[in-house]
Amino acid sequence: MKAVILAGGFGTRICELTSNRPKPLVEIGGKPLLWHLMKSYEAHGITDFIVCCGYLADQIHAYFASRHLHGAAVTYDLKHHRHVIHHTQADPWTVTCVDTGTHTMTGGRLARVAPYLDPEPFCMTYGDGLSDVDLTSAILFHNSHGKAATVCAVRRANPYGTMQLGHEDDQVVAYSEKPVEGQPWINAGFFVLNPSVIHLIDNDQTIWEREPIESLAASGELMAWRHDGFWKSMDSLKDHREFEALAARGSCPWLSSSVSPPEIFPSPKPQSPTIS
Repeated sequence: MKAVILAGGFGTRICELTSNRPKPLVEIGGKPLLWHLMKSYEAHGITDFIVCCGYLADQIHAYFASRHLHGAAVTYDLKHHRHVIHHTQADPWTVTCVDTGTHTMTGGRLARVAPYLDPEPFCMTYGDGLSDVDLTSAILFHNSHGKAATVCAVRRANPYGTMQLGHEDDQVVAYSEKPVEGQPWINAGFFVLNPSVIHLIDNDQTIWEREPIESLAASGELMAWRHDGFWKSMDSLKDHREFEALAARGSCPWLSSSVSPPEIFPSPKPQSPTIS
């Protein structure tokens, strides 16, 4: 199964960190958010990615172009224009980076990568959110209901305390600080989709979260996988600081327990040299 990652937006809501790099490359614990996101998919056996680039696309291309040299010991034969990779700690991913346009909307980006999809269902998410959502269960749920689309739904805490007022006076009869229960379910940004949804996208300016999703819901083709665990998007400097604090404590709930914290890597393992 493939996973499509929308990584082409300008990241204007966190422009302090995205003036010279795409938001998915903003680091958490020394590793790009994109790395964390892909590791969370890897934990569920999904290692084939399509990254929809746009804003500063060359930086995302460059990141993956050199990723195979991560933690590597390399001998460069300058005279013969070749190099030998003795060992590497590269991730077991296949990544297709597609420049989907600087000003293309979310639906348009998905439509542009349609040629790289398989006939089977695929995952899709945004390049600025992390979660410990059980993707394996969400995929099984999608395959069981036979509809065209599944969206992971979460309840997000109200950022303010809420009050219940008396009907006849101004007495506060109940107060709850940043409640979660009773809040509406919202789009968590993790989808499992059938390729048929591409036909709901008109052009580059189609916003996935509007006409396509609304059409799927109206026709009964959209199902929700409820997630009660960790979920967080990076929409502000405050969000980034909170992500960094979690990484500093070695507490990254979006990563499988089998994945090392971002600042810790396993010792190199001897491998057969690769000559290029």
